[in-house]
Amino acid sequence: MNTDTLKNQPPSGSPIPVAVLGATGSVGQKFIQILENHPWFSIQALGASEKNAGKCYEEAVQWYLPTPIPESVRRMTLQSCIPPMDVKLVFSALDASVAGDIETDFARAGYFVISNARNHRYDTQVPLLIPEVNPDHLRLLPHQGFKGGIITNPNCSTTGLALALKPLYDDFGIRRLHVVTMQALSGAGYNAAATMNIDDNVIPFISGEEKKMEYESLKILGQLDTDRIQDASFSISAQCHRVNVSDGHLEAVSIELEKDVSPDQILRSWKNFHSLPRELGLPTAPAETLLYFHEPELPQPKLQRDLNRGMTVSLGRLQNCPVLQYKFILLSHNTMRGAAGGALLNAELLLRQGYLHA
Repeated sequence: MNTDTLKNQPPSGSPIPVAVLGATGSVGQKFIQILENHPWFSIQALGASEKNAGKCYEEAVQWYLPTPIPESVRRMTLQSCIPPMDVKLVFSALDASVAGDIETDFARAGYFVISNARNHRYDTQVPLLIPEVNPDHLRLLPHQGFKGGIITNPNCSTTGLALALKPLYDDFGIRRLHVVTMQALSGAGYNAAATMNIDDNVIPFISGEEKKMEYESLKILGQLDTDRIQDASFSISAQCHRVNVSDGHLEAVSIELEKDVSPDQILRSWKNFHSLPRELGLPTAPAETLLYFHEPELPQPKLQRDLNRGMTVSLGRLQNCPVLQYKFILLSHNTMRGAAGGALLNAELLLRQGYLHA
């Protein structure tokens, strides 16, 4: 059976009913958009704040996206974000101020929670998952002690970096790394431009972002040891900036590897990067996980962020670095690969690997 056939056939035989928590927010809207007509999942419930519970979705939401609200959810009644819900799987787009306890309650009640929030990312038994990088970390789930389970996707700026680093880490090892980010406005929410002095400006501070990148990268690239992760041990320093771009995080990376390698070896490592999600026929898996551009002015957010529905990480400008060893540029779509799309890919892997059943 080829991967195209696999993509169109739910492993369970029929679509899995799912809920979206935080459905009126920016990430919740993105979940709803990309779940429309998904071959494996069907939205059966939407969760929102108490003030919106009981309203129909189109009445409560301020829809930001360029595509219309899907008809399947337009008149759906919003529920409070508490179990029970008549679903198997919950996508959490909740704000971190409320996400932690709500997600735990759902996991205890037997639901699998795919979370975009930061609350459980540092929990010892919670996978911080990128399916192409650390699919084996799903084996932490039985150690959580829940009837269900919690899976988190990384911070949006970490995701693209970890994907670019994975083949280099496996093939050559990493000693030290420095990354400077130029992060899009949508990473701060759709009202970001109205709440910060971003016009003709760059904001050289994003609260908590640098620590997230430094910690999360090491956990994601770490080794599974029964019921915990042994973090990778290389040094990493991050500096994060908000720029006046709608979507797409651009990152400038300098890296020292453990081996003396040529630029061609690095390019081959990226080109040959194995994609388990594509091999498994996961519907959201991109045709190319990593794509290198030889043109010196690329990648650019406006030109490359939407490659393969925003799920490809674009690379470019590989050069010798006089301070470390090499330097390069990467670009990833923060609301797709770094948020809703990445979480959806996590759910597809969960289902394909047999953790979730109809």
